[in-house]
Amino acid sequence: MTSGLSAKPQPEPRSAYRLFQTITTRWMDNDVYGHVNNVVYYSWFDTAVNAELIKQGVLDMARGDTIGLVIETQCNYFAPLTFPQLIEAGIRVAHIGNSSVRYEVGLFAQGEMQTAAKGHFVHVYVDRHSRRPVLLPKVFKRILENFL
Repeated sequence: MTSGLSAKPQPEPRSAYRLFQTITTRWMDNDVYGHVNNVVYYSWFDTAVNAELIKQGVLDMARGDTIGLVIETQCNYFAPLTFPQLIEAGIRVAHIGNSSVRYEVGLFAQGEMQTAAKGHFVHVYVDRHSRRPVLLPKVFKRILENFL
């Protein structure tokens, strides 16, 4: 009989991710325990994915008609990260829906082969003004398919 609990999350290798964004840690990222505070990891997830979407030309934060709102997020931690390390955020897309995308992000200390943390977030794409879900544009879906 199973308990209904999933297996304990494990670190993943770099090869599990499609592309990478480098993130610089800041002095203020460390907490009183001497490592990066957990809330910063979520900021890095957002930073890495949105930087890639801007780079790919599918996100215009200032003038775009469609914006992504986070509706779910989760993170597992395996090893501490600290200032002044450089962080390499691995990105992949796990699911593309009609108006939503599940992004998965692995955070690596520069040069390390296993994730120090990994997690996901789900964006629902909505009209900027009405905040109602919209279908993902075809060009956006094509680009996201490269991240699967």
